[in-house]
Amino acid sequence: VQLVESGGGLVQAGGSLRLSCAASGDIHSIDAVGWYRQTPGKQRDLVAIITSGDGTTNYAEAVRGRFTISRDDAINTVYLQMNNLKPEDTAVYYCHAQSSWLIGGYWGQGAGVTVSS
Repeated sequence: VQLVESGGGLVQAGGSLRLSCAASGDIHSIDAVGWYRQTPGKQRDLVAIITSGDGTTNYAEAVRGRFTISRDDAINTVYLQMNNLKPEDTAVYYCHAQSSWLIGGYWGQGAGVTVSS
């Protein structure tokens, strides 16, 4: 499985961005796709996740109500719509695919998001 993120950038506080994660390869092995974020010196934290089956979603408390994870199965892409962005949302965002085929799953290369105050 290969994951390619896009859509990061610089935005002012209160603005919006949409991240995309395009999957290719053995996508039928994917059980769920999540977005994580990481800032320097800190661990990578889960932001949102969506299951492959019924599309159940879950969000970190810090982004609930502002971020929305969704998917387009026709083009094997998962999105993270981020609204009302805050400076504390500044991070590198990573797409991750959970798979029973690989312990630890698969990671994308990361997309930088910077929110200015």
